Amino acid sequence: MSENVLEVKDLSKKYPSFQLSDVSFSLKKGEIMGFVGRNGAGKTTTIKSMFNIVHPDSGMVLFNGTPFLDHELINKQKLSILLGGVDYYPKTRIKTLTQVTKRFYQNWDGPKYENLLKRFALDENKRITELSAGMKVKYGLAIALSHHAELLVLDEPTSGLDPISRDELLNIFENLVDEENVAILFSTHITSDLEKCADTITYIQKGKLLASKSLKDFKQDYLFIKGPVTEVFEKIKNKAISYHLRHNEAEALFKKENYPQNSDYQAYIPDIDTIMVYLEKESGNEEPLI
Repeated sequence: MSENVLEVKDLSKKYPSFQLSDVSFSLKKGEIMGFVGRNGAGKTTTIKSMFNIVHPDSGMVLFNGTPFLDHELINKQKLSILLGGVDYYPKTRIKTLTQVTKRFYQNWDGPKYENLLKRFALDENKRITELSAGMKVKYGLAIALSHHAELLVLDEPTSGLDPISRDELLNIFENLVDEENVAILFSTHITSDLEKCADTITYIQKGKLLASKSLKDFKQDYLFIKGPVTEVFEKIKNKAISYHLRHNEAEALFKKENYPQNSDYQAYIPDIDTIMVYLEKESGNEEPLI
């Protein structure tokens, strides 16, 4: 059996105003992948195309080494997808939703579900409207793990949570990977979450794959400088991915291989937030000098 729980190969989907083009990446068991890109970059289209929620125009998805669509119904028993939160009937109690939901899964594990309710401090007599955003995500995780999902796909699971709740949820992700050997693919705009728990980063830009690699390697592909605008900066700025001028200060992001070694600026490896901001800036973005 393949060590990759998920392999995406040349996935494409064309809409009148947007095109997803030849996206490829893989995710190992026991790995957390951060799926990033600005709004409209193609993250949700990719996720929906991967699992036939929308029909891709071309490409292939392998699940545990075999084509996903060849055994679609069986494979969907082994994964869980949470897109944009939990959209249940708001006045319904948790226990009623669970009674309905568990019928769809052949490997439903009742004792495990009960243990997860206790672990996540979920009261199944509560209605959905009584749950916080974080508790809704925990309920989705409880359902997923109770049918022994091998892959969790989460779209913005920490969006709208306070820092303490986000940190708690990220710790849960890390524990699940260690204890259950599940793989987690989650999209987020909160890049500090990736710094805490992601093993790998897959970056989508305007419908195309920009990078898919380990978090460490992704960050080390770039160098960032900050300092006064000098003649040296004027000579090297055209080699930058993008730069920004504020008063007489310059900030610029470079691909590591394009950064001039003889520059007198001190360059350092940036965080993901800085990389993302400058990847999406137009080169030469400036404020008037004062």
